[in-house]
Amino acid sequence: MKKTFYLILLLAGLSIHYDLKAQSQNPQNSQQFRQTGRRPNQSGLISVDSLQWRDMCILPDPSTKTYYIVGPGGRGVKCYKSKDLKTWEGPITIYTAPKDVWGDIPIVSIWAPELHIYKGKYYLFLTFDTRNKLCEQWPNWERNGRVTRGSQILVSDSPTGPFTAFQNHSTLPVDMMTLDGTLYVEDGIPYMVYCHEWVQVTNGAVGYVQLKDDFSETVGETKNLFRGSQASWSKISDQYGCNVTDGPFLYKGKTGKLYMTWTSGGYEGYTCGIAISESGKLAGPWKQQVEPLYKNDGGHGMIFKTFEGKIMLILHSPNNMNSRPRIYEMEDTGETLRVIMEFTSSD
Repeated sequence: MKKTFYLILLLAGLSIHYDLKAQSQNPQNSQQFRQTGRRPNQSGLISVDSLQWRDMCILPDPSTKTYYIVGPGGRGVKCYKSKDLKTWEGPITIYTAPKDVWGDIPIVSIWAPELHIYKGKYYLFLTFDTRNKLCEQWPNWERNGRVTRGSQILVSDSPTGPFTAFQNHSTLPVDMMTLDGTLYVEDGIPYMVYCHEWVQVTNGAVGYVQLKDDFSETVGETKNLFRGSQASWSKISDQYGCNVTDGPFLYKGKTGKLYMTWTSGGYEGYTCGIAISESGKLAGPWKQQVEPLYKNDGGHGMIFKTFEGKIMLILHSPNNMNSRPRIYEMEDTGETLRVIMEFTSSD
């Protein structure tokens, strides 16, 4: 599904006329974030309601009591920062893919970056997209076909970079089309949870794999957790006969249940649902909640807590050229997660 949005990403990138190159500046210099613009996606101070973006992630950094929001920007990763979630400074570019990051395979775009903290380091989990064709191709299939596409982990000592890739290929197996990798730590062991692209397997899947403690590579084999078709709200594509899986994110509930938000095409548009592991373990088994979490043509959600302890969900909606971040306060009922109200700059 994200392939269809490549043009959208390029057009959105054209609206950003001022692009600071964070890797050539002191990442600690707050002047990176302070410019004079006021319109969406231009440098300066901007309200959360005015941002136009998709596939974003918010990291609350406890060391500075600062929120960082990151998202795609062509072949780079854009970042804003905020103290209150209402007004944001930026953007700056915290990463641009080097031409040879995957050797002789050119990167055409970056999808759905996530920023995480683990043991004093900052990590970007992102997806590199290419047009390098895999061996097996199907006629009358998705327009870009089966290509080299994969989730990659980068590391830095700072939330604004510079970030470095561990390897010159995806963190996950290179023969798999993977996307939207995220971090989950269970019993002190880090894992990447990711989507196996529908373009390759038709019935998209969510899987996981253990990581080395420094995230430099995987340990053991990848394993599927569930398929997109297992959710009753996930609609089979009329065009391709597939079930999409996008944007998994995990949250451990107050009663020990493990919740996973993830997104697919729904009957009313792009839809964010929730899967529940009653055991509280990543291995599951996973049960798909019948009622979606958000079905108003929005998705690719991730969950974070404010510095005051509130549970929040960020996703993008609508799923078109007018896409923007939407932030919602959430409730952990003990049985599931539910949306309470939308958070806006006027709150």
